Amino acid sequence: MSILKVKLRIIFMIGSNTKIVILAAGKGKRMQSEDPKVLAKLAGKHLIRHLLEEVEKVSGEKPIVVVGYKAELVKKELGDACVYVEQKEQLGTGHALSVTRVRVGNASQVMVLQGDMPFITAGTIKKLLEVHLDSRAKITAATCQVGDFNDWREAFISFGRVLRTGDNVEIKEYRDANPLEKKIKEVNAGAYVFETGWLWENLGKIGNKNDQKEYYLTDLLKITSEEKEKITTVPIDPREALGANTKEELEILERFA
Repeated sequence: MSILKVKLRIIFMIGSNTKIVILAAGKGKRMQSEDPKVLAKLAGKHLIRHLLEEVEKVSGEKPIVVVGYKAELVKKELGDACVYVEQKEQLGTGHALSVTRVRVGNASQVMVLQGDMPFITAGTIKKLLEVHLDSRAKITAATCQVGDFNDWREAFISFGRVLRTGDNVEIKEYRDANPLEKKIKEVNAGAYVFETGWLWENLGKIGNKNDQKEYYLTDLLKITSEEKEKITTVPIDPREALGANTKEELEILERFA
């Protein structure tokens, strides 16, 4: 397939058969702020605004934004640039995606991005979808390799670890990982594309038997591996995966803004 045909196909798929969901319901309590985490400021703009600018470069449709804590503040900031779905209880990323089902509708794919990912680029968003379409995987997940957890890469210590066994791929959240798993230097970047039909059939299978008693979206990779279905991973620049849960991590982001 020519490069032009691939580009045209991506533009068509994002415009019609792919919905983009942005998770933005978190409190961000470790930011020591009363505002939602996605409204923390970076280089004069809210974190989620940086992300939206990249999304708008590749999609003519309004993204679906999952709001929760102080939803009215996020809506006021973003206005009519998005379609909003409210997550009334903070029960984890899996639960957050489940509340978007009606809005996702009949789309063939759903792309999930984190609202506090200010550095992910339009090029990476397009690449994730391109790889997903070409591989015909049930899940395509972005990951990144870090050589160590020193200096600015310290921000990745709390990220989920990517566990590989043969063709199987799983993501273990840091708080649930054992000491050996915590040494793994391939981490979850937090961006995914799902085949929608498979997603809705399996999202209800995830449980909350973990340290935070939440429904993790990442548990879907384990389900996919157990069912011998295809998972594709896409390596991205670690800087594109950076997010901010604390003021210290926000200061790290300032280095690259």
